[in-house]
Amino acid sequence: MSEVTRESMEYDVVIVGAGPAGLSAAIRLKQLDPGLEVVVLEKGSEVGAHILSGAVLDPCGLDRLIPDWKEKGAPLSVPVKEDNFYILGAGGQMRMPNFAMPPLMNNHGNYIVSMGNVCRWMAEQAEALGVEIFPGMSCSELVMDGDRVAGVVAGEFGRQADGTPGPAYEPGMELLGKYVFLAEGVRGSLSKQVIAKYELGKGRCPQKYGLGMKEIWEIDPEKHREGTVTHTMGWPLGKNAGGGSFIYHLDNNQVYVGFVVHLNYENPHLFPYMEFQRFKHHPMVAELLKGGKRVAYGARAITEGGWQSLPKLTFPGGALLGCSAGMVNVPRIKGNHNAMLSGIAAAEAAHEAIGAGRAGDELTGYETEVREGAIGKDLKPVRNVKPLWSKYGLAASLTLGGLDMWTNSWGFSVLGTIGHGKSDAAATGKAADHKAIDYPKPDGVLSFDRLTNVAFSFTNHEESQPAHLRLADPEIPVRVNLPEYGGPSARYCPAGVYEFVGEGAQTRFQINFQNCVHCKTCDIKDPAQNITWTTPQGGDGPNYPNM
Repeated sequence: MSEVTRESMEYDVVIVGAGPAGLSAAIRLKQLDPGLEVVVLEKGSEVGAHILSGAVLDPCGLDRLIPDWKEKGAPLSVPVKEDNFYILGAGGQMRMPNFAMPPLMNNHGNYIVSMGNVCRWMAEQAEALGVEIFPGMSCSELVMDGDRVAGVVAGEFGRQADGTPGPAYEPGMELLGKYVFLAEGVRGSLSKQVIAKYELGKGRCPQKYGLGMKEIWEIDPEKHREGTVTHTMGWPLGKNAGGGSFIYHLDNNQVYVGFVVHLNYENPHLFPYMEFQRFKHHPMVAELLKGGKRVAYGARAITEGGWQSLPKLTFPGGALLGCSAGMVNVPRIKGNHNAMLSGIAAAEAAHEAIGAGRAGDELTGYETEVREGAIGKDLKPVRNVKPLWSKYGLAASLTLGGLDMWTNSWGFSVLGTIGHGKSDAAATGKAADHKAIDYPKPDGVLSFDRLTNVAFSFTNHEESQPAHLRLADPEIPVRVNLPEYGGPSARYCPAGVYEFVGEGAQTRFQINFQNCVHCKTCDIKDPAQNITWTTPQGGDGPNYPNM
């Protein structure tokens, strides 16, 4: 327990995070028993403010949760009409025929959505059932009762830059529950603590990640093709890194343009953000965007480890939901449906336990349902695509990974289960062993510098608070990372948070935490694992409109 004296409130279930997993859990709990006391705590200024996803949504999770979602006005209004998949070269492209793609890659029946708006709508459904939802409430620490997680501290405000309480300090409250669900999304700060404390990753592969960057464009109506989904691989990344792009035509002449870079790249000179900006100059993409304008930008890490990297999902007093555990189907680039299914499964396990008079134990039924139910059936058949890509490159991933997905659709795998190997941080090579990469300067029309784009994420942090990006050893960036790795934090951050200022003995490491879009890449990719992302005070961070 903290030394600060705090008031407390008790609930049946405390849920951290108002994303698709947390809101699904809250809704399902109230469907099962309207008398349950359920609270959802969200660090964003409003529900949806910190939600960033592609997104083509498989509605299977929503079908399970709210079968009449169409009648209730869910914002799923753009069904996928056309699927395109291209391999890009510097000056052209080759389309992969749809018949060659494994059946699970088909987007028929899916919808192009803003997951932020889907979550806003889900929050309305939850509140109508009596769920208490508190946005602007960062959960800064766990509350322990012996060896079990008993709750969280939320709503602490007013600490000064040195960490001491300021004149308007608010200590926050302890929200206590019979069970605590962590649905924080990728690399959540409390989830990271729980995984380490209870060794939930023991015996599993390390989690793998990608960095996803996204812009919303308004384009020429004559070029707009509502319902069209396009994915690409190849240029500009080539052999430097795994990854690819997505281009989704939603309504109102808007297009989601996104780019994903796998974070296990070796060359520390790689600049993921600039790879994204360069991608937009490919003739196919440039022609689409010509005459249009970018209206929003954001970035978010993506879990990519899949089946092999799923940690143990339960701990005394709670469970990991959705991307806090890592439930993204990498080749499908989809995880929202599994997040919803995990929330449903966790809610059903907790309802059963509470009905039996239990509290604070492990919800083993939840773990079983995830691994043996729909989520496991979604993740297990594609488990080898990412490790094949990481170990042998794009061509092997397309051929062997495609073959493995085909055979898995018939009920068996020719490859068994391939491990992931190193963590993404450990995969980073030394600067001297790799060539520097010369990136063209953004033109301000199709491509933009980071700080200009960050303004379109509508990010804001109260500057007087302590920096939420913590260094275990303040000397490592200049003493180790700069000479050995070329200072990769100045490049892997998609928001320009980190920079090396000065020269020679006067060089210092500067953290511009006000720019942070909460992507968590620094926490993942730093070679020394010296940076820890923690929650800033509630409501701070990006304010995404329709991501």
